[in-house]
Amino acid sequence: MAGSSEEAPDYGRGVVIMDDWPGYDLNLFTYPQHYYGDLEYVLIPHGIIVDRIERLAKDIMKDIGYSDIMVLCVLKGGYKFCADLVEHLKNISRNSDRFVSMKVDFIRLKSYRNDQSMGEMQIIGGDDLSTLAGKNVLIVEDVVGTGRTMKALLSNIEKYKPNMVKVASLLVKRTPRSDGFKPDYAGFEIPNLFVVGYALDYNEYFRDLNHICVINEHGKEKYRV
Repeated sequence: MAGSSEEAPDYGRGVVIMDDWPGYDLNLFTYPQHYYGDLEYVLIPHGIIVDRIERLAKDIMKDIGYSDIMVLCVLKGGYKFCADLVEHLKNISRNSDRFVSMKVDFIRLKSYRNDQSMGEMQIIGGDDLSTLAGKNVLIVEDVVGTGRTMKALLSNIEKYKPNMVKVASLLVKRTPRSDGFKPDYAGFEIPNLFVVGYALDYNEYFRDLNHICVINEHGKEKYRV
């Protein structure tokens, strides 16, 4: 309401999880036995992730206006988010009076070793990005941290002159190293924690964990390379 003294919620930040959020006790959920002792707590349960993605799909379809979409999935961490998001987008298309064509392509970005960003981003694949010319592109990413990785990717993609580029990220980390980049669609804004699960990995482990959890020091040491 115009002139209201109350600050309107910023839905662009997604579901905001505060720094003092204690999370959920692991004993309240089921998770792979081989990770017992490796996790601190559940940050976001699987059911909440799925519900939030369904809403993101509605927001994306509303904004893009039922135009054909080229989905560019950032592997490996983004594959599960991308698969669920595309499925919801397809369901919306099926129930509308206009068919929306969706094609999915894949790219890999390497910026982490153990739990530390390596600074420089390696782009693996995506040799045929020229096919993005004139397309409505939706980049689907698992986590936006500093924002530098995504800015580098956007700079690369914009060389091919797509019609439109939007970024959807499941998670956005609040980090003092952020350069201010924000995705167009954010699932959850989270504290500056190293999280695993729902295809988010620590040296390729924890991708088979459905919930998004915080890894503990024992887990980091156990799977360190």
